[in-house]
Amino acid sequence: MIMPDTITLGYSPCPNDTFIFDALVHQKIDTEGLHFAPVIEDVEALNQRAFAARLHVTKLSYYAFAHLTDRYRLLDAGSALGYGCGPLLVAKKPLSESEISAGPIAIPGRLTTANFLLSLAFPNILNKVEKIFCDIEHAVLREEVVAGLIIHENRFTYAQKGLYALLDLGSWWEQHTRLPIPLGGIAVRRDLDPILQRRINRALHRSVEYALQHPEEPMPYVRQYAQAMEEEVMKAHIQLYVNDFSLQLGSAGRQAVEQLLRMGKERGLLPAYRKDFFIN
Repeated sequence: MIMPDTITLGYSPCPNDTFIFDALVHQKIDTEGLHFAPVIEDVEALNQRAFAARLHVTKLSYYAFAHLTDRYRLLDAGSALGYGCGPLLVAKKPLSESEISAGPIAIPGRLTTANFLLSLAFPNILNKVEKIFCDIEHAVLREEVVAGLIIHENRFTYAQKGLYALLDLGSWWEQHTRLPIPLGGIAVRRDLDPILQRRINRALHRSVEYALQHPEEPMPYVRQYAQAMEEEVMKAHIQLYVNDFSLQLGSAGRQAVEQLLRMGKERGLLPAYRKDFFIN
């Protein structure tokens, strides 16, 4: 088992991530003597890194995590789950199911949970085009694609740009499962010492708790990585994606993650997975 002096920690520049990790990486809480080296990249880039197991701890999409249960375990703290916060399929006008299936559809990465949900709702879509999430609205407006799958803060801006919501995939998931939608989680490499894994989880829990109790403190760090984002959008993003599930998954959160993996396996979208993937 590995006990590194410095723990490499991957997370995205999105407001919800910088918000919850601020206290951890800036030593505002008890980290139990642990030191973290941040690696900040788009979540799809982090997904790709995870397949190479390059980081000790990393944010990743739950769809990507489902492929990696042999290498990673899921921390109980730091996840992005919730109700009413799923990805949206948008277009310039209403489209039929056959038009959607014909594509092309812009997606924010093949390993994203958004793409997984799209595959569940529209299994016949074959023509998908990968784009950075912030470029998807523009691709739809320029008619490079017939529709686009938007995530993060774009759910607050698409209507202002004249786009139409074809389907809220979070609502689709909730209607089919009665569970919160598991979007992204924080995973720790299995080869780290189990005691260290639990220390990391406790430190992250404290970091999330500190951010929720002192919501203005992380904002300079949040703004540093979201400079082009309006203040109201930034705060709405945090409010939507940071909640009680971010403190700890709880029973409903764990059921949601298990349901995602189970549905993916049953529909041939995921390989077999280890079932001992939760941190105890």
